[in-house]
Amino acid sequence: MPTQIRQTRRPGRSVVVTGAGRGLGREIALGLAAKRYIVFGTANSSQEAEDLRRASNGRVSLAVCDLKNAEPVSAWAAGVSEAIGASGLDILINNTTHLSPGPLELLPLEEIRQGFEVNVFGGLAVINAFLPALRMAHGRIVQISSWTADTPRHFDGVSGASQAAMEAFSAAYRAELKPFGIDVIVASMSDLEAAGSRATAALAQIDHSMTAAQRKLYGKRLRVCMEKLAGSAAQGEPTTVAARVVELSIQRHVPPRSSIDRDAEHMMRAIREQTDAELDALQIQLAGPN
Repeated sequence: MPTQIRQTRRPGRSVVVTGAGRGLGREIALGLAAKRYIVFGTANSSQEAEDLRRASNGRVSLAVCDLKNAEPVSAWAAGVSEAIGASGLDILINNTTHLSPGPLELLPLEEIRQGFEVNVFGGLAVINAFLPALRMAHGRIVQISSWTADTPRHFDGVSGASQAAMEAFSAAYRAELKPFGIDVIVASMSDLEAAGSRATAALAQIDHSMTAAQRKLYGKRLRVCMEKLAGSAAQGEPTTVAARVVELSIQRHVPPRSSIDRDAEHMMRAIREQTDAELDALQIQLAGPN
């Protein structure tokens, strides 16, 4: 099970959660609002923002913001920073996740580029925009990541590569921001399982569009992957995983990297303890039959 952390930080006034309109981000925002934090964040639509405002009794305020564009990110961050004032920002939860599942050979380069635009450049834009407010509060950055940043698995290469980049940036931020009293932690999860129906639908679309030759190469393993995702939905329940993110966010002392679901804990242990040959065998096992 994920690391247990017991000492609690004094609750801060404000939190920012990107990607808070649905799924994991929504549950994180609601969990922090229930603990009396004032939560700001981003959503994909005004309907998502309004739904969460009502669900949180007005404690969560979301903005529709294109994270791929630094200008609207800066404008949104400036508005949030003005609202929270001189007390600064206590927690930034960077949940900028764009999934592009599928065989790399079949993914258009534009789709791969989109994954990096959101996961990497969008994530960097958000962090940099909120650093002045985080410095005021000696706050914390929580980067949501995936175990595939260390060992990319079949059909999840874009997410794994972009998350690996953000983990490297997180390590650099940790060193550079420590003198300002800002700590940076990485929370690793199983991204495809957490995405649930969205990931399955994306893989199904690829399965539907494959040529006969491509289906001969990838069809069987793609269907096995979709079946496994459907069967593992329970452990990726957003409410359960979100509770662990909330815990990591508000505890006083946390390790630089923690797992937030059982599959991530298992894989991170394997990455630490197994040889490269053993990890290769595990990857083949996870992928299913050829």
